[in-house]
Amino acid sequence: MASVDECRAALDKLAEQFGELDHETRTKHVVERTLSCRITDLEVTFFGRIHRDGLDAFTETQPLDGRPADIRIRIRSDDLLLMVNGELDMAKAVFGGRVKIDASFGDMFRLRKLL
Repeated sequence: MASVDECRAALDKLAEQFGELDHETRTKHVVERTLSCRITDLEVTFFGRIHRDGLDAFTETQPLDGRPADIRIRIRSDDLLLMVNGELDMAKAVFGGRVKIDASFGDMFRLRKLL
């Protein structure tokens, strides 16, 4: 099991990787959405926001409006690290039940194009 700090570092790396996407891809596939990433084995949730200019840093502070995130991800700590390091394919992880994503169909389609 990975630590909370390792998960935070993995999410920071994910934000960096997202920042490396070309402008055309972000413009075509990104709409502003709030995100939550629940690390199920650590019982911690990180919150962030995706937009055309990038992926904001994840924090453990829930947004003040108290609404659920537009895109909610549930994943085990080790799987998060594997996915961010390119050792676990997101689509296979979702279909295999290792990652659970609650989002609209359109958001799921856009995520598939970005990850």
